[in-house]
Amino acid sequence: MVRETKYYDILKVKPDASESELKKAYRKLAMKYHPDKNPDAGDKFKEISHVYEVLSDPDKRKIYDEGGEQAIKEGGGRGGGGGGFSNPMDIFNMMFGGGMGGGMGGRQSNKTKPMVHKLGVTLEELYNGKLRKLAATRDILCNACDGKGGSNVKTCPGCKGRGFKIETVRMGPGMVTQSQAVCGECDGKGEIIPPSSRCKTCRGKKTSKEKKVIEITVDKGMPSDYKKVFYGEGDHEPGKEPGDIVIQLEEKEHALFQRHGRDLAMKLDINVSESLCGMKRVVKTLDNRNIVISTHPGEVIKQSDIKMIQGEGMPTHKDPFNKGKLIIIFNISFPEKIDPTLAKKLAALLPKPDKPPVPKDIEEVHLEVFDGEATWGGEKTAQPDDDYEEHEGHGMPGMQGAQCQQM
Repeated sequence: MVRETKYYDILKVKPDASESELKKAYRKLAMKYHPDKNPDAGDKFKEISHVYEVLSDPDKRKIYDEGGEQAIKEGGGRGGGGGGFSNPMDIFNMMFGGGMGGGMGGRQSNKTKPMVHKLGVTLEELYNGKLRKLAATRDILCNACDGKGGSNVKTCPGCKGRGFKIETVRMGPGMVTQSQAVCGECDGKGEIIPPSSRCKTCRGKKTSKEKKVIEITVDKGMPSDYKKVFYGEGDHEPGKEPGDIVIQLEEKEHALFQRHGRDLAMKLDINVSESLCGMKRVVKTLDNRNIVISTHPGEVIKQSDIKMIQGEGMPTHKDPFNKGKLIIIFNISFPEKIDPTLAKKLAALLPKPDKPPVPKDIEEVHLEVFDGEATWGGEKTAQPDDDYEEHEGHGMPGMQGAQCQQM
């Protein structure tokens, strides 16, 4: 029963108006009284915006229907000055269906929160495709009581079904503050079910657990962080729409390959002989093919050289026959030492090095492996941050306070 109809009268709708009727009425009035079109109607625009904010929210509308405008003010409502559109683009969005703007106070979604699961997938599965199954445990409305929780459900008398109470605290003469607290009689549920009347299956919780098997097809070339949403397959809550199940892929690390979008990268270790005289290696692909990677004699491969093979990368999502590149980064492994006799034979085969002229006054020195430490002032110490330190008020003797004069 609606005790007060002032807010409905402002929007020119009936107390039993549907959500779409409220929205239609508000849009019509908002366009008429928006400050951009009617600069003298600012207060009227704020009033209708506040009214719509209350009536478009199911919880606030229930509070208003039961207690009127005073109940809204006591419940933390905005009063007559809230709401409205502060951005000139808001009216454009409102007229053409681009949303209701940010000044409406934000309506709470009537949908249960989604269940998010991460699904680890291998690079082979992303390359070849795979059907994966995931067992999820969700809450569903109890079949025994149809989600009511029992047979004798009563509105909580303490909070009148709101789930919260407004506490007024007097801070001093003429100073009063209000705070909102969860109702202790119903634990914020707004309802009370006597123990004897509670459902034996769900024990008054209104929901029960159910295991659901989710099947997700990992398509060839699917992004490594792909999200698949199963709408309405998640948890259920009384009075709300069923939530969703969101499956997010999470690529596992591979021993050889790294994925970079449509390309694959790998490091290939070869020795000096292979880098100079040619090499041939067999690499197993992600779909279990054996491909041969080779270089020709005389083709020198230097350290960190990068080569590529077209069409041996990842398949393109939804276009699996179009594949990216396989990028190969070469790493040359050198021997620790070689036999001096072999070194002379090797030097005879390799190109002769350029020898700069040698002066007569030379000294022989001993070459050692660097120990990683720097030597300063005759001792091994850490290198200072600056070669010269400036200390205010301390210079060379006899130069205190002296300054350079610019000529």
